[in-house]
Amino acid sequence: MTFSHHVAVITSDEQALIVASDLAEDFKRDSALRDRERRLPHPELEVFSRSGLWGISVPKEYGGAGVSNVTLAKVIALIAQADGSLGQIPQNHFYALEVLRVNGSAEQKRRLYAEVLAGQRFGNALAELGTKTAHDRVTRLTRDGEGYRIHGRKFYATGAIYAQRIPTSVVDEHGVQQLAFVPRNSKGLTVIDDWSGFGQRTTGSGSVVFEDVYVAAEDVIPFQSAFERPTTVGPLAQILHAAIDTGIARAAYEDALHFVRTKTRPWIDSGNDKATEDPLTIKSFGHLSIRLHATEALLERAGELLDKAQAQTDAETVAAASIAVAEARAISTEISLAAGSTLFELAGSQATLAEHGLDRHWRNARVHTLHDPVRWKYHAIGNYYLNDENPPLRGTL
Repeated sequence: MTFSHHVAVITSDEQALIVASDLAEDFKRDSALRDRERRLPHPELEVFSRSGLWGISVPKEYGGAGVSNVTLAKVIALIAQADGSLGQIPQNHFYALEVLRVNGSAEQKRRLYAEVLAGQRFGNALAELGTKTAHDRVTRLTRDGEGYRIHGRKFYATGAIYAQRIPTSVVDEHGVQQLAFVPRNSKGLTVIDDWSGFGQRTTGSGSVVFEDVYVAAEDVIPFQSAFERPTTVGPLAQILHAAIDTGIARAAYEDALHFVRTKTRPWIDSGNDKATEDPLTIKSFGHLSIRLHATEALLERAGELLDKAQAQTDAETVAAASIAVAEARAISTEISLAAGSTLFELAGSQATLAEHGLDRHWRNARVHTLHDPVRWKYHAIGNYYLNDENPPLRGTL
């Protein structure tokens, strides 16, 4: 396996945020170009992983920074603000690390955490087409001597094309789901770059085919059991999605501000330094500002409750974290779409010009917010507050 060289060591939340802010400035520069040409961000991901940010959730006892989920969400939001696709690519990496944290053995944690701290990226091969529900899996894990063989096909495998390991959900001979951390260079494993979404165009969310792929027993971790008891795997996955949408919303909002302040200025009286006095435009920014600030506040609150649930994991703390994350996920869905749409309204036909790339924010939000249906989050939230019923234990809550 290959590792990124000269990987930085991040030791604190403050350092993680500083590094993320600096990277975001660099990633923003060509984000519109990468989107327009569907230029896969291989060089940017090398810089990203060498920065040490992909290892910030590794617990301190295993050599990582063990940052708070508040910080982790802010880091993802900062990167997504610069480039929505780059913000999404590490989502499943951190998700796999949380499965490892709650279900892995001490030896598995030591070994796989060390790989991450050395610069290795994890992708994912979870979702499947043609199953009865989105949670069903048919990719098989069968015993072969000391190890196993995997046979199946996955789609929407975000990050797999960039990864050194591809955590893969599989069903064993007993019908129980496991998570196999499969090396990217395994014989019989093929990653297909067939992602063709009109948004999030460079996430590399293509297909992965497993044809009798061997995986060592020590690289297989229990997966289904993470949803048979209260754990933070579900809300951890979802807070990252909320952070991605929050970053996209902030990018659209900032671009809308810049557009109105600069592109409309020729029509303003020379003695007036206001961007505009149009009451409808001013009202639009007031409306967006309130909802964006609310989203960012709810994202931070969700991170705080997720931190509490990780520190003391039980049915009550996990439920509170899951609901708080669902609230942030619901409002971030709305504001990312609203901010992108408002940018269209204010920029008019100029928003669709390829050289401006302003349309990418709405496209990115529209595609990413389809990841899982937000309408069910409202149901879970209402049921929690109205009927005192905890949400179901699953990766979408």
